Amino acid sequence: MNENLKKNAVNFYKMAYEGNPRKATELYVGAEYIQHNPDVKNGIEGFIEYFERMQTEYPSKSIEFVRVISENDLVALHTHQVWPDNDEYITMDFFRFDDKGKIIEHWDAIQQIPENSANPNKMY
Repeated sequence: MNENLKKNAVNFYKMAYEGNPRKATELYVGAEYIQHNPDVKNGIEGFIEYFERMQTEYPSKSIEFVRVISENDLVALHTHQVWPDNDEYITMDFFRFDDKGKIIEHWDAIQQIPENSANPNKMY
């Protein structure tokens, strides 16, 4: 089951990020969607609205899934995102699944990659 949840979390986020959040929610989200990101409205329609706006405003953005970790009903995604003007971010997204394998809750942390670092290591 955990491998399926990991695959579904990646497919869900990739599909939404690349411009089809409505289809992503139809395929991968349960009856409710609890949102903890303060920039996104709660619920399925809030998620769709946010990602449709991001696709319109930033169609050339890209995402790389660096790590996918699961435990029980939770899946964590560690991503590297590149936005216009080479503006780079690291995100850590956590999704909670219901007993049918559908996403019902989301948390995230987002950090911009700085131009300079005190060490030579990547942030992802």
